Amino acid sequence: MTLNGSGLGLRRGMMEEMKQLTTQDVDFLEVAPENWIGVGGRLGKAFREFTERFPFACHGLSLSIGSPDELDIEFVKSVKSFMDEHDINIYSEHLSYCSNEGHMYDLLPIPFTEEAANYVANRVKQVQDILQRPLILENVSTYASPGQEMSELDFMTHVLNKADCKMLLDVNNVYVNSINHGFDAKQYIKALPTNRIEYMHVAGHFDEAEDLLVDTHGASIKSQVWELLALSYAQHGPLPTLLERDFNFPPMSELLREINQIKQYQQGAQHERQLA
Repeated sequence: MTLNGSGLGLRRGMMEEMKQLTTQDVDFLEVAPENWIGVGGRLGKAFREFTERFPFACHGLSLSIGSPDELDIEFVKSVKSFMDEHDINIYSEHLSYCSNEGHMYDLLPIPFTEEAANYVANRVKQVQDILQRPLILENVSTYASPGQEMSELDFMTHVLNKADCKMLLDVNNVYVNSINHGFDAKQYIKALPTNRIEYMHVAGHFDEAEDLLVDTHGASIKSQVWELLALSYAQHGPLPTLLERDFNFPPMSELLREINQIKQYQQGAQHERQLA
């Protein structure tokens, strides 16, 4: 099942309100498989009711694709079983790592080197072979750049091409990193390979300082990110886009206003393409 339109992340803190949603409100939902694998009982039944009504994507948290640890094959197999069970075909993860002889509960930056890019690409191929589905890699927000020998853009592109996989373009992360590391966000987005981008994320962030932004998923989307979203649609087409909100939940009506704004940008981009 492919994704279309605009979506919202399924969060347990919002599940009661989200029961009232229909596919007229949101086109798809996204879930972290780690939070639901093996869950039964009342919660498992509630989750099944959502997967029977909406198209779903999986967005993982703990694959740790860039880790020096061995790939957790059993975990990947459990993700495949979960996706098979719920008829989900989309699986994305972060181009980062979160383990080194133990789980570290944070998404850490991979050194932007050719050696690291080749290492990650080979692990991506392993994951795709097990899943029997593409692995979609998200550009992540970072606050340091250890061992950097190439740009983030070049590193991302190298991995995508070497692994022959897809990208999840997180527009907010591009903006956050452009401020934190001093590059041109518009040039980054324009240079991405359109054929590699499967879908997109958009979210809010926190302004810690003029030169330090923190990707929180706990606030409304800021004007600069909306502008980059519009540019992304103009450059790559009105791809499916998910609104991320992980805490500090506002009323559902406020989230739906942001989702409707995403839809308006998508419709505008589609109209421009038809006129071109």
